[in-house]
Amino acid sequence: MSLPAADLQDLQATLADRLFIQISGWHLYLGDADLAGPLAIECSARVEQGASVAARQAIEAVKVSLAGGATQLPLARLLPPAQLRELEEILEPYCR
Repeated sequence: MSLPAADLQDLQATLADRLFIQISGWHLYLGDADLAGPLAIECSARVEQGASVAARQAIEAVKVSLAGGATQLPLARLLPPAQLRELEEILEPYCR
């Protein structure tokens, strides 16, 4: 099961504004990095598994291109731990 289109758009907007990756002390919000959409889709596909599992699996599934695509890292490697907890809290209402 995945989220209805309206819920998916709401989730994407929330992720874009509230979550960021951290690189050398810089915060790059997922909306600015064009990662909110892919993360919302991955989370949507996993909401039946609960917020914690959905969040952890989704951030592992989303790949972030670095150096013009020469390297890819899972989003999980770029999110500070507090941002994972924030993602879990964001997903809670969608997992009920």
